[in-house]
Amino acid sequence: MKVIRSREFTAERAWGALDIANMDGTTVRLHWTDAPYEWHVNDGEEVFAVLDGIVDMHYREDGTEKVAALHAGDVFFAGAGCEHVAHPRGAARILVVEREGSV
Repeated sequence: MKVIRSREFTAERAWGALDIANMDGTTVRLHWTDAPYEWHVNDGEEVFAVLDGIVDMHYREDGTEKVAALHAGDVFFAGAGCEHVAHPRGAARILVVEREGSV
């Protein structure tokens, strides 16, 4: 049993994470960040839920870059092959569910 107070979580570096669970090869991690990630394509699907802060999610669809502003409570689903990068506006806490070992 775990109770995690996500708003109290910080990390020593951007995208530092707290491992919450590994369920048959699917990981659930809480990330803290105040800096952009990098453009990437996961090797599987990814669920990205903003718990605190605002994150601009840049993604490419048919070669065109788009941006979705994600606020606390918003969820971004990246299907396999979706190229994307997260840009927080200040500090943010994000819950990520994805295949173990994914980028």
